[in-house]
Amino acid sequence: MSFPAQPLAQPLAESLVQSVDWLAIAPPTLTAVVGLVVLVADLFVPDARKAVLGWVSVAGLAASALLLLPLLDGDRSTFCLTTRQEVCSYTADRFTLVIQLLVLGGALLAALLSVTALKDARKDMPEGEYWFLLLSSAAGAALLPASRDLATLIVALEVASLPAFALVGLRHGDKRSSEAALKFFLSSVTATAVSLMGVSFLYATTGTLYLTQIAGRIQHVDGQLQTLAQTGVVLTLIGFAFKTAAAPFHFWVPDTYVGAPLPIAAYLSVVGKAVGFSGLILVTVVALPSYADAWGPALAVLAALTMTVGNVGALRQQATRAYSAVRLLAWSSVGQAGYLLVPIAAAAYSDDPGHAIGSTVAYALMYGAVNLGAFAVAALVGRTRASNRLADYRGLYATNPLTALLLAFFLLCLAGLPPGIIGLFAKVTVFSAAVDAGLGWLAVIMAANVVIALFYYLQWTALLFRAPEGEPARHRLPAPLTAALALTAVVGVALSGAPQLVLRFADTTLF
Repeated sequence: MSFPAQPLAQPLAESLVQSVDWLAIAPPTLTAVVGLVVLVADLFVPDARKAVLGWVSVAGLAASALLLLPLLDGDRSTFCLTTRQEVCSYTADRFTLVIQLLVLGGALLAALLSVTALKDARKDMPEGEYWFLLLSSAAGAALLPASRDLATLIVALEVASLPAFALVGLRHGDKRSSEAALKFFLSSVTATAVSLMGVSFLYATTGTLYLTQIAGRIQHVDGQLQTLAQTGVVLTLIGFAFKTAAAPFHFWVPDTYVGAPLPIAAYLSVVGKAVGFSGLILVTVVALPSYADAWGPALAVLAALTMTVGNVGALRQQATRAYSAVRLLAWSSVGQAGYLLVPIAAAAYSDDPGHAIGSTVAYALMYGAVNLGAFAVAALVGRTRASNRLADYRGLYATNPLTALLLAFFLLCLAGLPPGIIGLFAKVTVFSAAVDAGLGWLAVIMAANVVIALFYYLQWTALLFRAPEGEPARHRLPAPLTAALALTAVVGVALSGAPQLVLRFADTTLF
């Protein structure tokens, strides 16, 4: 029995096939491939040579970052609808490239810190699994800013987050590490569940997952579905507030940073924030501009609450308390998250949201470089002072003058004081975004919090140059730690000398 030919089958099949822009997706793809290579190689590399896995990971992250250079010549998109080529799931534009630079650069510096940390751990952490998890998380984090539909966005968010849970609790027999991983896991799973509920509501009301299509359709939702759409917006924003460690969803941060290996705490403080904030920007400014009158005030209140809670928490740290230096950096990162939220809130009130978002991106670049530098010094001190108290940094200048000067520079950048010009410049930019948007009350709260932060940053800086108590400990600088400190110092000093570079690089016309 014969069947008639189907003349439309071939054209239909051809319409479903599309070419993939491999260059556009190269940075996250290479990171993921190197992660798989390291995991397989771990089966064959003898224990005495496991360190080579770390250097392969470092090289892979460096190569992934270099692959951003060919993408600077113009925007690229792939995985687009066959019927509408302008609606795509992956877009490599200026915003994407800047965040990917921050993510891959942050992961590279965390990897350099990890090389020394794994050597010191003496088999307390499995090296193959460690590098696979770190590279997997970095691949997801690099994918997220390029995501232009909610499905890809959520998948990228979870690929970045799930390996991080395991990394936090990877130390064998460490109760503090296990508790930190559990707290991090429970809070993140809650955030994911809330986000997925919100995304499902948005899909139910608009019939699409693409951000640009949601922006157009959500304005014309049927009246019977209006409440469902509004609930979806609220739940989605709450989910991302967890990911950005915005108060009151910040409770997991201090214990997680203390319990995690220090390189992973550094990674979470920069790359984890980049993931949360880039997702929040895409959801609010790209997908939900018509709800700006709702998410704008909400983010402004969250920004004020977050920076206040974070800075007050950092101010309360006692110098003699165990792990007080790491706790101060953890609470400080919560306060910095509040500053990062300010321009996103301002975008709701601005005629040029891209300029406001550029302020957040510029601040994130500054914060990423100097905060990783501060964690690098903390990793150095932690090698000989396991409790890593603020008191352990007293007299650091007497034994390691260059390291003490670098830490002082990083802290002054975070405080926004000369010679940390880039920190001052970034804070002025964020402050200006709030004032230009008419958020004067938020600018006042930010100014008050900057003053609070000055106290604990300067207090820590002063400890570095005081006379040491007892026998001073000398800290030997391994090559990977030296490289991490040198990279962060060069970036911080270069940007302090020419702060306009970071603003020009971060300014985006995406929105």
